Amino acid sequence: MTNRKQVFMLGAVLAAGMTLGLTAWGQQESSSHRGKKGAEAPRLSASALPAGSDWRQSVKAAVNPNEYIVGEADILHIDVWKEPELNQSVVVRPDGKISLPLVSEVKVGGMTPAQIQQLLTERLKAYIVSPQVTVTVTDIRSKSVYITGEIVRAGEYPMLAPMTVLQLIARAGGVSPYANKKSIFVLRYMDGKPVRYPFNYNSVIKGKNVGQDIELRPGDTVVVP
Repeated sequence: MTNRKQVFMLGAVLAAGMTLGLTAWGQQESSSHRGKKGAEAPRLSASALPAGSDWRQSVKAAVNPNEYIVGEADILHIDVWKEPELNQSVVVRPDGKISLPLVSEVKVGGMTPAQIQQLLTERLKAYIVSPQVTVTVTDIRSKSVYITGEIVRAGEYPMLAPMTVLQLIARAGGVSPYANKKSIFVLRYMDGKPVRYPFNYNSVIKGKNVGQDIELRPGDTVVVP
């Protein structure tokens, strides 16, 4: 009798273990399937980049200091050689200005990082002998476009260079299998009013209606139903 009870109890334990294992496997498969449908990401970050990469370093490498125009909400890092107390990250305010020790407020909106670097160098000459200033853009927030809906990596994307609708879709990993490719549209606000621009994905990739592949503007949202 004892042996029968032991065998029965052993069988119950093995059955429970198999049930738990199958449940965990099912949850992993369900999570993987949901991921394939395109879970939305609130903002392009290090998690959206290849493993081992750093988002800040990627932005620094992509920004051309002689071409990129700094705008509101961009984050700049100011580095003054041998003056650690002046090294800091600053946010460009809505008035286009930043605040720094010694030079107080400086308007940098509409300038390139190279021009800002030259401006700060001139301002600091009154306090430091031969200042060497480096200005880098560590986070682009003034020129972002958005993509939402049935897309692999929905979210916010900085515009490091001119970008069309098709280019943004490609950058976001492409549309999901559930997307209505013929009904994609760009939502743009002009004078406070929403304006829609249709985009037929199937036609554009076949070389038809290429005029729908418009160049995006900061603040545009591409909607993939």
